[in-house]
Amino acid sequence: MCGRVVLLAPREEVARLFAVPVAEPFPPRYNIAPTQPIAIVRADGGGPRRLDLVRWGLVPGWVKDPSSFSLLINARAETAAEKPAFRGAMRHRRCLVPASGFYEWRKGPGGKRLPYYIRPRDGRLIALAGLAEEWIDADGGIHDSGAILTTAANATVAPLHDRMPVIVPPEAFERWLDVLRYDVRDVVDLLAPAPDDLLEAYPVSTRVNTARDDDPGLIAPLNADHEPPAEGPAPPQLGLL
Repeated sequence: MCGRVVLLAPREEVARLFAVPVAEPFPPRYNIAPTQPIAIVRADGGGPRRLDLVRWGLVPGWVKDPSSFSLLINARAETAAEKPAFRGAMRHRRCLVPASGFYEWRKGPGGKRLPYYIRPRDGRLIALAGLAEEWIDADGGIHDSGAILTTAANATVAPLHDRMPVIVPPEAFERWLDVLRYDVRDVVDLLAPAPDDLLEAYPVSTRVNTARDDDPGLIAPLNADHEPPAEGPAPPQLGLL
């Protein structure tokens, strides 16, 4: 499960890592939540890479009414190529999601779910494996959406959750994005847990549970034995196929 993403890097750093044109300025985001815009890098039809914003929550093109369709924020890497909701995107619309880190929750005393911030140890950007889709409404309007692929957790994330986002290394960006030259069989090896030494995790405030909170305090570390100072509702468990 990956239900919150952080993107703090300036546009120049994003442009340099992902080899995309420098985008318009965008503010740091400490708590990107489902249904909100999420940045993706894609190269449709083998063309040049570009950075776009799409709705986080994939809507397949064949859906009749998105309002009655499950919110698909994650796709299981092991089965995405076979599931009707994701197989078209796995073949034709793979993308990357730039991220500074993400949140995961563990069960604490009394069954409370306590959030942890998970980030690269070296502080650099990472690229989460994503899928993009287009849904066309009755008036011909195009609505872009996306989901993040998940895989089994590595040793860092496993104490918190049994799943984690797929992280694509920079040397594999081209292979993941170029769907004309590389089909699903050519990228299966990328759908694996991240190296155990890539990430670190530490407890943070339960304020992250509220999507409207979006400030640097959300990623400030708490003492591992300290009760988070403010209780908020746990984020909803959303669609995963």
